[in-house]
Amino acid sequence: MHERLVFLAGPTAVGKSAVAIALAEQVGGEIISVDSMQVYRGLDIGTAKPSAGERRRVPHHLIDVVELTESFDAARFVGLAREAASQIQARGRVPIFCGGTGLYFQACLAGLGQTPPANPALRAELEAAPLAELLRELAARDPATFTRIDRRNPRRLVRALEVIRLTGQPFSAQRAPWPAQPSTLNPQPSTHFLLSRAPADLGARIDARVDAMFARGLVAETERLLAGGLAQNRTALQALGYRQVVEHLRGQRSLADTVALVKQRTRQFAKRQLTWFRHHGQWERIELTPDTTPDEVADRLAHALAE
Repeated sequence: MHERLVFLAGPTAVGKSAVAIALAEQVGGEIISVDSMQVYRGLDIGTAKPSAGERRRVPHHLIDVVELTESFDAARFVGLAREAASQIQARGRVPIFCGGTGLYFQACLAGLGQTPPANPALRAELEAAPLAELLRELAARDPATFTRIDRRNPRRLVRALEVIRLTGQPFSAQRAPWPAQPSTLNPQPSTHFLLSRAPADLGARIDARVDAMFARGLVAETERLLAGGLAQNRTALQALGYRQVVEHLRGQRSLADTVALVKQRTRQFAKRQLTWFRHHGQWERIELTPDTTPDEVADRLAHALAE
């Protein structure tokens, strides 16, 4: 069993981290975070990073690996994840990939695709353009991507148009057929689980999580991060929660309205995550209820791994 790779995915607030920790304790595993924002040092409260106590219980990898002033992408993630998985297996333990960043999972399992690298000059030109102008161009040149992209996320819009202009081809056409190959991390057997909950249950958990984040000091953390360069990192600045708090700090809305907006945006994000995972890869879906405990889920997953 120790040669297997375990992939544990799901939407935000579904309970992945608690299940991963319980599973790791049962099977002798270590957790590799598959989260595009937990890689940044300082993005703690808003990304729901595991606590120091949880990290003492089970070793975690790919958390706090870059500063806010550094860039990070899927290619770098795969390299670090491959190295971490190899080291975990060398210790005779089980790598458990846990998170909700679909692109990173896909990069691990099927490769990075064939999109070109960033072009700094073109990217700067696109970043300077009004959002409405970017949306019009994307709708005209790639309707398929336009219908599914997060239109409130300028970073994604810029990248899609950058690829379209550099290649002359729709972004959707270049991303759709991922290479048909086994895991790019390891050819050994792997098991894929997708955790989900009923919409009302997940929504209630999201609301509770957001309230807890603000109670723990998300606003103060964001102020500190702004002083440390958050505004200059366009990727990190798009992190859910932080972007809305930055807008609050700039006087765009009240704190109460900001909390409500973060809840709304998080519910929308969770819905997109579930949709993404349903259409990418073969996942064994595990439906959780309000009464389900992490240990119960871990028992089920451990049994599946032992088969």
